[in-house]
Amino acid sequence: MEKMTVNGREFQVIRLLGKGKGGYSYLVTDGQTQYVLKQIHHEPCDYYTFGDKLQSELRDYETLKNVGIPMPELLDVDAAQERLLKTYIDGDTVNVLVKQDRMVPEYYDQIRKMCEKLYAANLNIDYYPTNFVAQNGILYYIDFECNSYSDQWNFENWGSKYWRKTPEFAEAFGE
Repeated sequence: MEKMTVNGREFQVIRLLGKGKGGYSYLVTDGQTQYVLKQIHHEPCDYYTFGDKLQSELRDYETLKNVGIPMPELLDVDAAQERLLKTYIDGDTVNVLVKQDRMVPEYYDQIRKMCEKLYAANLNIDYYPTNFVAQNGILYYIDFECNSYSDQWNFENWGSKYWRKTPEFAEAFGE
């Protein structure tokens, strides 16, 4: 089994959770607890421009934490290896819930409440459904990305297209 370290602390890789614009997220364990280890990558992204990805993640985490968005806790940062260690939110992503007809009104209420806070702070987050996990009735934003608010990329005009069985959802998730 592959091993990865964060500031000299060793973790066993359980599996790849996903790949985003900024990095790969792995489910890892120290033998007692499971975590998410995000490895920043520098692969090109033709629809997004990055500066310093690690600093951007850290800045966005603090911004969203201050706004009050439910997220995993950032536990450690290994700047030399460009790795983040986060708490693991064990649950299904919104795309899985939609696909399995398990979305409940409370999750839509929770995303609307997040939007109220974000819009008041002039922010958008990445509303793509793979960035949200439901655990014990609470919806968590598991990415740390945020950007200045724009109508084009808000939940109502962009993200909501992927939170129901729409043509956009079917195209993205084969439904």
